[in-house]
Amino acid sequence: MMSEINLHGIFPPIPTPFINANVAYDKLASNIEKWSKTGLRGLVVMGSNGEYVYLSTDEKRMLVEKSVELTPDHMLVIAGTGCESTQETIELTRDCADRGAHAALVVTPHYYGGRMNEAALVAYFIAVADNSPIPILLYNVPKFTHVNMTFRLVAQLSSHPNIVGIKDSTGNVIQLGEFANNVDAEFNLLVGTAGALFGGLTLGCAGGVLALANVAPDNCVKIYEYARQGNYEAARQLQLKMIPVNQAVTATYGVPGLKAAMDMLGYFGGDPRPPLLPSSEKEKSEIREILINADLLKS
Repeated sequence: MMSEINLHGIFPPIPTPFINANVAYDKLASNIEKWSKTGLRGLVVMGSNGEYVYLSTDEKRMLVEKSVELTPDHMLVIAGTGCESTQETIELTRDCADRGAHAALVVTPHYYGGRMNEAALVAYFIAVADNSPIPILLYNVPKFTHVNMTFRLVAQLSSHPNIVGIKDSTGNVIQLGEFANNVDAEFNLLVGTAGALFGGLTLGCAGGVLALANVAPDNCVKIYEYARQGNYEAARQLQLKMIPVNQAVTATYGVPGLKAAMDMLGYFGGDPRPPLLPSSEKEKSEIREILINADLLKS
């Protein structure tokens, strides 16, 4: 029996707001209040866009606790709990469950990438899932980890009753299709980049965890709703319109660019935590132009 959790919909992996490199919980509160009015299914805290690799364990716990407190009951809070060691991942997952997280997003360990073969990853995720009080989502993000989960590996893990889905950030629609062909029927496939959202939804993905949903939540929700209703032409047109924005806040300008775009659109983005540098004035000007062309910002 699979753990019961409804993951159908759109989730932004929310940036962690910093002021002078300290977590700014008041800014987190105002951002969550805005996101909660847009039709999003929930929030992912401590994903790659949350700069989770720069947070201490105490900060991670507090960030989850505050996010759960601030998020309305109709939305889920998913916590990124993947660490390099199995034991630390289990401990952080339990801590986040204690603080009210509804599910955990667990990235592939990758420091010893050459040894992270299928046997190692199966053992890791099964140990985490066996010891977690909340459902586990696999997190495949080879751009950062240089470890790609194969469809055979994901299919094997999809039969575990406490592993309920995967966020796949490759943008590879062929790989999403291979997952769809091989995983258990109740397993949730979540598109991990908005550039592949429409393609993924037409293959039966449950939804998406999208950086773009931080700055264009309404449009991401619309693409999801249009696809669900079978209005593929409207979904396709909106998808195409959003591709340049998604490219800007992911591949081109990264987390600093996402935060700059948030500042322009009435959210609090602020500066990233060092060693990441804020976007330059030239980059901000280019981001502003992209937002204007996508009708997200008035010129």
